[in-house]
Amino acid sequence: VKNMISKDIRDISFVLRRGEILGLAGLMGAGRTELARLIFGADWYRSGKIYRNSREVRIRSTSDAVANGISYLSEDRKGNGLAIDLSVADNVALPNWDEFTRGIVINFNRMEEAVETVTKSVSVKTPSIGQLVRNLSGGNQQKVVIAKWLLKNSEIFIFDEPTRGIDIGAKKMILDSLMKLNKEKGVTVIITSSELAELRSVCNRIAIVTEGRIAGILRSDDKDYKFGLLMSGSKLVDADEEAI
Repeated sequence: VKNMISKDIRDISFVLRRGEILGLAGLMGAGRTELARLIFGADWYRSGKIYRNSREVRIRSTSDAVANGISYLSEDRKGNGLAIDLSVADNVALPNWDEFTRGIVINFNRMEEAVETVTKSVSVKTPSIGQLVRNLSGGNQQKVVIAKWLLKNSEIFIFDEPTRGIDIGAKKMILDSLMKLNKEKGVTVIITSSELAELRSVCNRIAIVTEGRIAGILRSDDKDYKFGLLMSGSKLVDADEEAI
């Protein structure tokens, strides 16, 4: 991402490395979610460029992002990520209908087999894929969102506050699933969170966002005082200059 500017974002540039988990940390309103939505094409940016594998790509809509292998998991999973009155199978299959249809004919056997496989791969706990999503726990609802994008063969996952509003046990389950995706399937991840400790437990590097800018990018094992300085808006001379 190079020189991205929008109503809420002030000239942000950073590098996302293949196969890493990059955290976006910062206080509420700092610009974390706004940046994630811009990358996914959910909101418009005034200027800036996005590159994928060193090639500039045009992302001006969510369809553009999906076509470039980018998926987005909203912090509002019920409002933006799921159709809670539909089944697990329907939710996972919705963005993937082209895989199971030929003309007006839907191959339901193939669809169910694919949904069963992908939901098991992320350990969705449900009596069956016919279960209504509204009847699942918060953690399992989030896993259904992950499953639908995995089936779409997304390579870059943007998780926006994935553990907000779920209990401690479910939080661990989601973070474990995220790390499993990264290690076993090789997906690259951006995760936003207001909980710095949570990011430090799963991320390779963490970008500190303050007032619509990236103050710096640190390794997860860097000293606490460095995170404190960046969160306060100060600049470190040994922050990740390549990425900013």
